[in-house]
Amino acid sequence: MSDDLFKINVGNLAIKNPIALASMGGITDSRFANEFAEDAGLVILGGYNLDAATNHAASEIVKRGRKEFISDEPLQLIDNELRSVKTESVVAINVRSATLEPLIEAAIMARNANAIIEIDAHCRQPEMTELGIGEAFLSDLPKLRDTILKVKETGAIVSVKVRANVVDNIKMAKAIEDAGADILHVDAMKEGAGADIEAIRKIRDATRLLLIGNNSVNDLNTAKEMFTRGADIVSVGRGIMEDPSLITHLVNETTLIQKELGWYNAPKHVCRGEGDLRGLAFCCMPVKPCPVHSNVKKIGLSPKEFADVKMEFAKGTPLEYGDSTCFGSLVWCCKITKMCPLRDGVLEMIGLSDADYMELKRELADYILDHPKVTGK
Repeated sequence: MSDDLFKINVGNLAIKNPIALASMGGITDSRFANEFAEDAGLVILGGYNLDAATNHAASEIVKRGRKEFISDEPLQLIDNELRSVKTESVVAINVRSATLEPLIEAAIMARNANAIIEIDAHCRQPEMTELGIGEAFLSDLPKLRDTILKVKETGAIVSVKVRANVVDNIKMAKAIEDAGADILHVDAMKEGAGADIEAIRKIRDATRLLLIGNNSVNDLNTAKEMFTRGADIVSVGRGIMEDPSLITHLVNETTLIQKELGWYNAPKHVCRGEGDLRGLAFCCMPVKPCPVHSNVKKIGLSPKEFADVKMEFAKGTPLEYGDSTCFGSLVWCCKITKMCPLRDGVLEMIGLSDADYMELKRELADYILDHPKVTGK
């Protein structure tokens, strides 16, 4: 399997596929990763408690029957764990601390090991939130921003794990991105069962950070639901306890999709009301009443500017062809999974494979959303 098949890069690291092992307190250590996540693109160890306050809180949590990692020398534990992972995955360490200095030390350790540090703004156990950490970070975004800024100053690649729907998801995502984080890991929790897929879509539209979707990823269909709403990676937690081969299965199936279709997490069409803004790559020319107009408005472009941006990208690429298509160019054509004899006839005529067509559409989506007119740069 080619390590660059999926083109998932963060900092100086290339993540070989979009399936991750999520951190689970007291469970996800190097032994667990080596046994169940050999094929994962990313393994997230932890959460580890870095100072006296969090280790004491963890001891109280254990008394209630939950599992936790507790250590008198947490940094030595993390160092040993980083050295003990035998998979070829990128490794991250999920950490908690009531004080800043241990986070800085852990970040330096992660950086030196070519690993990622993940700040836990997710744990909802009262022993942790009473310390002002875990989920409590989300109610104090200035504190979370300052923590991210200080940790990022070490040069480490920084992920932040959060729980959706605790505070305003959009404000949260923008604050984390503005603070300089590299990855946003979202537990898309909702009341009842299952994941809040709409939360993933809205967060995707609010940030260009590498986005990891989490919650109830138990099979390929649930993974695809997150991928098509904008998750770059999905993380697996409890599901692997029920199906030890889950990560391998998801990696194999997602690899087949990528090889055949060229864009494993291609969005749904925006005209269906389900696609994120990347779906503008599949939109028709904005000449009739359609959701394309409201979505183009979201990114600050007029219909004409949007048309100009797409045609700028198409120039000199195979997407420029397609006189016989609805709008005279493949740049306006839809997702390859939607039947279209006109589009397919042009692809056959110019010798462009489905996967190569979709790869160009992925590049087009990035071009639109990274355009100076959109970003304000």
